[in-house]
Amino acid sequence: MQELEKIEIHLSHRQSRIIEYAKRDGFVSVEIMASDFNVTPQTIRRDLNFLCDNLLLNRHHGGATLPANIENKSYDARRSMNHDSKLMIAQKIVGFIPDGSSLFMNIGTTTEEVAKRLLGHKRLRIITNNLNVANIMSANNEFEIIIAGGYIRNRDCGIIGEATIDFINQFRVDYAIIGISGIDDDGTLLDYDYREVRVAQAIIKNAREVLLVADHSKFKQRPIVRLCPAKDIDHIFTDKILNIEIAEILKAADVKIHIAAYV
Repeated sequence: MQELEKIEIHLSHRQSRIIEYAKRDGFVSVEIMASDFNVTPQTIRRDLNFLCDNLLLNRHHGGATLPANIENKSYDARRSMNHDSKLMIAQKIVGFIPDGSSLFMNIGTTTEEVAKRLLGHKRLRIITNNLNVANIMSANNEFEIIIAGGYIRNRDCGIIGEATIDFINQFRVDYAIIGISGIDDDGTLLDYDYREVRVAQAIIKNAREVLLVADHSKFKQRPIVRLCPAKDIDHIFTDKILNIEIAEILKAADVKIHIAAYV
């Protein structure tokens, strides 16, 4: 711990700002950082190499990300990241869900914001492996809430494991509202925890329509566990599509794109 504190003290102003950008966006690009700081790409690469050598970032092609243990270590930190975007996405999706619907809702801070916005609905039936979602939605006496069994992950109150998968497979619902940690350039959905991904795959399989909620930062992050291709989801609710290529890939996969904005 003392070594890490000593390294942080000796970070340059630019290196400290790069860390801030990584915390905000999930991924820092060499080209974008070079443009923002008005330096050469080689200068940014040296900064990234230094930060990665000292375990403050992980190097990737074209840039770097926060280490997975930093990105996922704090539920409160993840909940506060891009909070305004999550609120807009939650507001956009609630109008898509009719009263009386049956839902799967999985682990994620964006799905929890959706849960808050759904409290004004009537007669929803919710099956979730997220204790935070169950707690939020229990405020509406008209809701029927079913909690999946399994292993509770302490850091975010998510429920995962083989027992969770078996439980999910007993149901068939109208909508699955799912969050994700990253979206690859070809539209593949990615996450960090293999056990969480297995549960999410069961949720997708047992829903008539799959609704992905993902803010713009998820298009920059590259977790290593594959959840599913883009064609396995029906809708994506986001605040911004970062480039035309990924938009075209999603449309080609017949994914309907819903862009949230302040009204």
